[in-house]
Amino acid sequence: MSDATLGIIGGLAMIAPLSAEEERRLHPVIQEGRDAATILSTGEVSDPAERNRLLRQRQAGQEAESLLLRSTCGLVRTRVVERGYHFGNEDLEAAGIEGLVNALRRFDPEQGTRFSTYANYWIMKLVNQAVQQQAGLSDSEMRLVLQLRKLERASPAKHLSKREVAQALGVSQARAVEVMQMTRDLWSRRFDPAEFNEMTDVKAPADPTDAPPWVIDELRRLCGDDFDAFWQYTFHTMSLEEIAQKQGITRQGMAKRIERCRRAVRESPESERLQEWFDQQ
Repeated sequence: MSDATLGIIGGLAMIAPLSAEEERRLHPVIQEGRDAATILSTGEVSDPAERNRLLRQRQAGQEAESLLLRSTCGLVRTRVVERGYHFGNEDLEAAGIEGLVNALRRFDPEQGTRFSTYANYWIMKLVNQAVQQQAGLSDSEMRLVLQLRKLERASPAKHLSKREVAQALGVSQARAVEVMQMTRDLWSRRFDPAEFNEMTDVKAPADPTDAPPWVIDELRRLCGDDFDAFWQYTFHTMSLEEIAQKQGITRQGMAKRIERCRRAVRESPESERLQEWFDQQ
């Protein structure tokens, strides 16, 4: 078991996942620590030696809990990347950590389930709630969006029609169109093509003719045939799916093209000047 950290998430230093056996060895230590904490909270322990023993036991339990949490933080990062639309990763990571802590409080190792398996439910629950809150969706809208995302993941290469979506979700075709648009809006926020140097929420003009000629000339030089797609997606005039459909390629293929444009912009001699212009929008 390595103590090397793999980054920070929600204020916790991530470490490599524990094996099933390593997890099992922690469970009795955690329980003993909680029992000691309960006894100490009564204030009825008068014997100094017994009190010191309980304090050590409580400390060992707290350290075991911390180890279990830190070794499961990677699951939070994974779920945030999957559901973590890029408009609030810090908030979503915090929600995931809260779910992880909730899971630890409720976890019963006697049920025979790995902690990471049990924690996944709570992480997803709170991350989804955070996404819902940030996106301003109702409970029913969020449920429909999640159902559609599950349907899309089941057939990633298939373009679902509004009739197919309506039938699968049990809603009208008009409602299906609304859900599909909400899902596109959420999905598009997972990416941020304007993030040249951690840049966020650009509100530049949708019409390229409103931008200075040097900006357009430089972006056209860097992006080539993908300039229009890069511009439309950077300034949120079209979703990634809509751009890909217009170009006649897959969403994944379009995402790779846009990422190439982003890389070209970051590596451009004019990157700082472009950054300054985008910051002013």
